[in-house]
Amino acid sequence: MNVLVIGAGGREHALCRALARSRELGQLFILPGNAGTARLGTNVPGDPCNIALAVEVARRESIGLTVIGPEEPLALGMADALEKAGLRVFGPHASAARLEADKVFAKQLMRQYAVPTAEARTFKDFRLAHQYIETRDEPVVVKAAGLAKGKGVIVCNDPSDAILAAEDMLVKRKLGSAGATIVVEERLLGREASLLAVVDGHTSYLLEPAQDHKRLRDGDEGPNTGGMGAFCPSPLIDAETLGQIETQILVPTLDALVHENIPYRGVLYLGLIMTTAGPRVLEFNCRFGDPETQAILMRLRSDFLDLLNAAVDGGLEDAEVAWDPRPALCVVMASGGYPDKYETGLPIAGVPEDSDDVVVDHAGTRYEGDQVVTAGGRVLGVTALGETLADARRRAYDVVSQIHFEGAQYRTDLGAAT
Repeated sequence: MNVLVIGAGGREHALCRALARSRELGQLFILPGNAGTARLGTNVPGDPCNIALAVEVARRESIGLTVIGPEEPLALGMADALEKAGLRVFGPHASAARLEADKVFAKQLMRQYAVPTAEARTFKDFRLAHQYIETRDEPVVVKAAGLAKGKGVIVCNDPSDAILAAEDMLVKRKLGSAGATIVVEERLLGREASLLAVVDGHTSYLLEPAQDHKRLRDGDEGPNTGGMGAFCPSPLIDAETLGQIETQILVPTLDALVHENIPYRGVLYLGLIMTTAGPRVLEFNCRFGDPETQAILMRLRSDFLDLLNAAVDGGLEDAEVAWDPRPALCVVMASGGYPDKYETGLPIAGVPEDSDDVVVDHAGTRYEGDQVVTAGGRVLGVTALGETLADARRRAYDVVSQIHFEGAQYRTDLGAAT
């Protein structure tokens, strides 16, 4: 089976690596891909949000399955268009992708179907948001309602900070249309974890739980990013907690989608916080998380393409999935200046060949001639397996220390305190 992967990041490189191990894979195409995916398949130049191009490539290359990585093409309706063209696709329709693309919709759905989450209010008018925030005695979180590429969540310990965040979004429009509507919600206290469910419309299969590190600097300091690293499995989700999440969050959410006549086939990402009152939803994503996917798929030992095909065909009940018992940890290496302005086109040196236990996923990279150079904010992700998390951490950082590009920044404390 020929497969097309949509996207250009570290997540897509990890997806391609897992697909490349499948006994069922024919040719692999990536739209547009990066310097890493070019070694696993054929990169196809173009905009990953260009729906007509995706349909054209899928038809031209006799693609048996298209796997959509990023959120934006999902929100724009790429899965709908591919299905309408008679093509098989792993990824939810635009109506289902609203769970990520529209936080107001997600909050309303959770409230209506009693899915536990933070209390929240929605605003389009800065004056009203200002008035509301001033009445709050506890810390709040200000979120852009639309897709903001990891920059739309501001945790505010002080009301003045929340007012500034609301002003940046609603008045100064620093996030453009993504911040034209905001959600102001109570700040929940607890440890965060990520849980991804592969969904076939009715049945789901839970992948191994992970923990993401979104803050730029050690000690969870600095601005939020798209993710500076992750490890899997998460010790925060034991069997009892997993049962709670399934019965109180996952099943009610999937039932809600069925009740609302919103078909869902793809991955449902649960961004969770473990409070004293139990697990609560921080956010839904409608695609594989980045960089959680890098750590999760490093541990997958069964055929990844078989799992995706089972989801598309409605056969998850019969899917067989096997995991490496060893933990995995991913360290993201980012450009200097990320998540704000950064330079690209910088040569990258010292990237070793992949081994069974350590791989390097390319994210923001491209070729200039024979030289691999930086091409984005998050540049590389180094993921390692180890007998223990400490062992995986040591192996990952050993490889990180060998890789060089000007201005490289990364956290040094990933997985140090679980």
